[in-house]
Amino acid sequence: MDINSTLPVLSLLILAIPLFNFLWLGIAGSKLPHKVAAAFGITGMGACLVFACMIAATYFFSGDPAFQTTLADGTIERLHYTVFDQTWLVFTQNLVINLGFYLDPISAMMLVVITTISFCVHLYSLGYMEGERGFQRYYAFLSLFSFSMLGLVVATNIFQMYIFWELVGASSYLLIGFYYTLPAAVSASKKAFIVTRFADLGFLIGILILSFYTDTFDFATLTDNPAGVLASTGGATFMGASVLTWALVLIYVGGMGKSAMMPLHIWLPDAMEGPTPVSALIHAATMVVAGVFLVARMFPVYMLEYAATVFIVVVGAVTAFYAAVVACAQIDIKRVLAFSTISQIAFMMVSLGVASLGHGEVCHHGLGFMASMFHLFTHAMFKALLFLGAGALIHAVHSNNYTAMGGLRKYMPITQWTFLIGCLAIAGIPPFSGFFSKDEILSACYAWSPWIGVWMTMVAALTAFYMFRLYYLIFWWNNPEFKHRPHDAPWSMSIPLIFLAGVSCVAGFIPFGELVSWNHITYHIHLDPSIAISSVVIAILAIALATVMYRKENPLPAKFRAAMPRLWEWAHHRFYWDELYMFVTHKIIFHGICRPIAWFDRHIIDGTMNGFAYITNRASWTIRGLQSGQAQFYVWFYLVGILVIAAVTMLACLA
Repeated sequence: MDINSTLPVLSLLILAIPLFNFLWLGIAGSKLPHKVAAAFGITGMGACLVFACMIAATYFFSGDPAFQTTLADGTIERLHYTVFDQTWLVFTQNLVINLGFYLDPISAMMLVVITTISFCVHLYSLGYMEGERGFQRYYAFLSLFSFSMLGLVVATNIFQMYIFWELVGASSYLLIGFYYTLPAAVSASKKAFIVTRFADLGFLIGILILSFYTDTFDFATLTDNPAGVLASTGGATFMGASVLTWALVLIYVGGMGKSAMMPLHIWLPDAMEGPTPVSALIHAATMVVAGVFLVARMFPVYMLEYAATVFIVVVGAVTAFYAAVVACAQIDIKRVLAFSTISQIAFMMVSLGVASLGHGEVCHHGLGFMASMFHLFTHAMFKALLFLGAGALIHAVHSNNYTAMGGLRKYMPITQWTFLIGCLAIAGIPPFSGFFSKDEILSACYAWSPWIGVWMTMVAALTAFYMFRLYYLIFWWNNPEFKHRPHDAPWSMSIPLIFLAGVSCVAGFIPFGELVSWNHITYHIHLDPSIAISSVVIAILAIALATVMYRKENPLPAKFRAAMPRLWEWAHHRFYWDELYMFVTHKIIFHGICRPIAWFDRHIIDGTMNGFAYITNRASWTIRGLQSGQAQFYVWFYLVGILVIAAVTMLACLA
């Protein structure tokens, strides 16, 4: 490929095609038949997938000196490449906002991930959304979402990323609230939008602090010389922490909102009110990994601020465990997968956080960063598979709850086998992809701190347990009487399932470290036998426990629940985080703070202004006679005025 002529064209097309589809389907979609609207969306995203694969293949495998160089020891260093970068806003000579296309290992990888999952979701939706009101509008929103996420990952500067970051939030609001006639969907979309807006405020403040001291928004400038970024702050501190630490933590707060880290996680489970393919798109490859991508993009700067990385580790570790426990007590299969997503995204965050300076094997930062990006890639595939499989189940039984399912392996063999592959992958069973990426994360955690390693191994065990609990409750457990005989989904829904299942089987064998690393230098993956064997044994034990408890209908789950009713209730109600937010917002903020302020505004501020108006009105009413409109009255006052002035003048002269 000619990088000077072809690459810019393909880069523009990847962004232009989904944007065009959004505008075309949004404006004229209602006039188009459903299949025509779907054809625009599917072919457009299919073309983007082909172009993304071409760009990634050219970047990784062409050997072009613009993309890589060979070091003295023979290792390959991949270079970042700016396809185009146009000036948009100029604040100062150095502080300039550009709009461009930035190509490096993680952006090339993300282009493939986003377009792959988005294409699968577009194709899957042809069958799942058939006959739905607003079908064309749905495909328009999918195109907007894909455009926003693609623009985010190729941003050349942090402000361009912020622009597309907000577009991702807006398009997710539209997709979650697609069924706008349902109050639950409207509430869920508003909840997602508002929670992430508060997080994005932190992101924006962090950007402003960082740009104030560094005088740049440009990613290449920030990451090529992170020591210079640290020096630019001049040692400035605030409340005992450096301003760079504050800036990075605030930027991470934006990532916490998008990636649903505690305590900003409450929007994600309710986002299940949107169509199930939307859940696959949001939870697998796009919105929720935006926070992980943000930290990865800024990683060379983060690695210099130990306090910021410790904050990331602590938040991620707590979130991973919390979400795994809650997933064990959910009835709605989509909510089980939602909390699974929160837990797995937290795994990626912890892996980035433990890749900090001077700790064991990760002193060169290669393992934690690579493992996080590897897990992002593998998780995107098997989590999309699980969500689309859940959609096929819901499509068959017309219910989200596993209580309406059971014994479905007899009726839906394709869904059963593909769902099983997804469960094995997320549980970390070899040779499925999740084993390879999760094992590297655990190795990085143990190298950073044995306590974190044990903690995350426990979370991995819970993951295997709740996923196979879900699998058995859906496909085994009992054999209820169905009103209509369930069956596998149509071809448009089954093909994406089979494809993603195949990818989940082989993706672990990709030499990922040779393609993606924090410093773009080839990193060779080495499995730690002790960690690998122990993690697999623990996962198998967790699966065995789930098998005993849920493979056949039995009283064990009821006995367990009766033995620890409080734990079950708390986990089932998500440890009452939603109720806590409602209490804080309604009882404390609205009633305790806002109501007194509103009283002060109405009675003191408005009362003072109304008092001034009343005094002015009474005064004008009193002197209204001076403007009577009678000419003789005006002449009389004129003469009296002249006589008074004359008398005063004469007295002044005599004195």
